[in-house]
Amino acid sequence: MLGGKIGVCVSKPAAAAAAREEVVVKRLSPPPQSPAAAAAAAATKGHSGLSSSKSGHSGLLTSKSGQLVSDSKRMKGLFKSKPRTPVDVVRQTRDLLIYADRSSSSLSDSKRDEKMAELGKSIRDLKSILYGNSESEPVAEACAQLTQEFFRENTLRLLIICLPKLNLEARKDATQVVANLQRQQVNSRLIASDYLEKNTDLLDILIVGYENTEMALHYGVMLRECIRHQSVARYVLESPHVKKFFDYIQLPNFDISADAAATFKELLTRHKSTVAEFLSKNYDWFFAEFNSKLLESTNYITRRQAVKLLGDILLDRSNAVVMTRYVSSRDNLRILMNLLRESSKTIQTEAFHVFKLFAANQNKPPDIVSILIANKSKLLRLFADFKTDKEDEQFEADKAQVVKEIAALEPRE
Repeated sequence: MLGGKIGVCVSKPAAAAAAREEVVVKRLSPPPQSPAAAAAAAATKGHSGLSSSKSGHSGLLTSKSGQLVSDSKRMKGLFKSKPRTPVDVVRQTRDLLIYADRSSSSLSDSKRDEKMAELGKSIRDLKSILYGNSESEPVAEACAQLTQEFFRENTLRLLIICLPKLNLEARKDATQVVANLQRQQVNSRLIASDYLEKNTDLLDILIVGYENTEMALHYGVMLRECIRHQSVARYVLESPHVKKFFDYIQLPNFDISADAAATFKELLTRHKSTVAEFLSKNYDWFFAEFNSKLLESTNYITRRQAVKLLGDILLDRSNAVVMTRYVSSRDNLRILMNLLRESSKTIQTEAFHVFKLFAANQNKPPDIVSILIANKSKLLRLFADFKTDKEDEQFEADKAQVVKEIAALEPRE
């Protein structure tokens, strides 16, 4: 019957389907948000870097990665080591020299090799500061700083003592460093000279170094540079060690003997007043050694070097008193006349420059006159054919004067 209220008639299957659809819609629809949450969501949606898309997520990682790289560079800049100052280099060298001096066999070879390699590099850095390099010239202020620090706490002593422990290249660099430091001024003073005056035992080490075949040439260069200081030259001349040079010059090793001869010449020619004083005080023993061990040596090179050095000494005006005494000795004249008869033209020429002093002496002692007269004809024949390899007007003038003096000699009543 269709009477009464009219309703919507829904079958049971239709009702069940409607219920399922409502559940699905609820699941798909976002839950209601509070006002604060809605605002936060809107802000998040508006930020391009926080996109929920796959590409937006990748952009976030890229941004963070770039920031990390930038921060890393800044951190490296903060901790980057500053270039070492000359003072830093000297102090590191000193520390490594102390290590080298004290190190023992108990240390591992690898550890020691590492330290010695580091020491070699530091010495090379010192040399670069003092001499400059292919890219830059030495800076005066840097050299002054280095020099002042070097002599402040015995770095020179350590370097000289440890020199035998260094390898060949480091020794060469160290030798050049020590040589250069002798010329460096700090506040217009050669502070190396002041230091060596207070540490003369170091000069003893350098002199005796000629007895060490491996170290002789390095110590020889250092010693010659130190002799640039007059106080150092005076110490060496007055020390017992000076007599050793007569033996060093005759060492069988040619390089070492030549180096010792170069140092000996520096000692006897650089500082005029000091040399004149030394020769006056030590005339007897000095020239006795000089004549017997050098001028009369069986070694040709030794004789040649010695007669050249003798001429340099006697012809120097500061040694006038010593020269007058030397040319008044008949023994000295006999030695020079024998050198005039040498087959070597070089030795003959150098001997002539000394012999002419005997002939030109206006106050010849009687025994000198007697020897010259006895050998008058031989000497005149010798000088008639005596020529140098190259034309030398001064030599010819001197020879003419000598011939004139000898020809005029007559026996005295």
